[in-house]
Amino acid sequence: MKALILAGGAGTRLRPITHTRAKQLVPVANTPILHYGIRSMVAAGITELGVIVGDTRDEVMADLGDGSQFGASITFIPQDEPLGLAHCVLIAHEFLGDDDFVMYLGDNLLEQDLQAFVDAFVTARRGDTPPSAQILLKEVADPQRFGIATLDDEGHVVHLVEKPADPPSNLALVGVYLFDREIHEAVAAIDPSERGELEITDAIQWLIDHGRRVRTEILTGWWIDTGKLTPLLEANRLILETLTARIDGSVDANSFIDGRVVIEAGAEIINSTIRGPVAIGPGTRIVDSFIGPFSAIGADCEVRHSEIEHSVVMERSKVLDIPRLEDSLIGSDAVVSRTKRKPRAIRLMVGDHCQIDVE
Repeated sequence: MKALILAGGAGTRLRPITHTRAKQLVPVANTPILHYGIRSMVAAGITELGVIVGDTRDEVMADLGDGSQFGASITFIPQDEPLGLAHCVLIAHEFLGDDDFVMYLGDNLLEQDLQAFVDAFVTARRGDTPPSAQILLKEVADPQRFGIATLDDEGHVVHLVEKPADPPSNLALVGVYLFDREIHEAVAAIDPSERGELEITDAIQWLIDHGRRVRTEILTGWWIDTGKLTPLLEANRLILETLTARIDGSVDANSFIDGRVVIEAGAEIINSTIRGPVAIGPGTRIVDSFIGPFSAIGADCEVRHSEIEHSVVMERSKVLDIPRLEDSLIGSDAVVSRTKRKPRAIRLMVGDHCQIDVE
């Protein structure tokens, strides 16, 4: 089995961060989002990976390399325009061949074990009526934003529709799919939607209409599409809650560490309080500050005379003299500082290489 990982989206809902950075490489708990999906594939025994790349291909390719850092082999497949998920399958046909494969959206995060999902498909493929596809569904509060499935009384998929104005159900397709080679015929047979894209929902519907079996599973754990600030911070919170406390950096006698806190080698905590879950990257200095729960401070940052809570601060950034920063995403090489009077708590999304002076 192979994997097709989609990492070509522009990430317009995360601007200004994504003006200068691929959205799949924005860190959650100090690890790029895309890495979680790749590690899940390798843990499930899938090591031959195709990665769809778009306008940010240079950055993604430089970050992932040949895949050896993950124990995998990576083939990059360029997509010149964002023409839909089914188009990704279409252009990846040469890489995929006739093999079964997992398709995974690179900006999604799942709590559920991918291994179990893959094993269920493999087992079903050995049965008397092997499925051509397997989809993962999750009940959502805003079905207008997703591909939506309608099931019959026996739990079989009867209809799929992409981002419906009047949703027939609240069962959204999670960004993980399994296919056999039949999907290649399906993506070649469908027409672009009104959005001008080849929709994967239309391709799966084609399989159903032509008598192929589509297997479903209902997701029990959390699933987050990290394409916007609020869900990205929620993903950061959920992953930080799984931390195992570890202190490899230095903590002086005037500092206090409480709860699940990871302090990487080379980090320094001076006269500060860190209340977990928190991740502090290597080479970062925290001085006369408070870092509160659900915060991830990247590598080589500096935080002085400040309070930070429920936020992500990317590598090489500085937060100086800020009484309280919360619910924020700070890009790399940014500076957020106070120049005059003391403000109340502030919430920011700051792009890479920016300087914000709070008066």
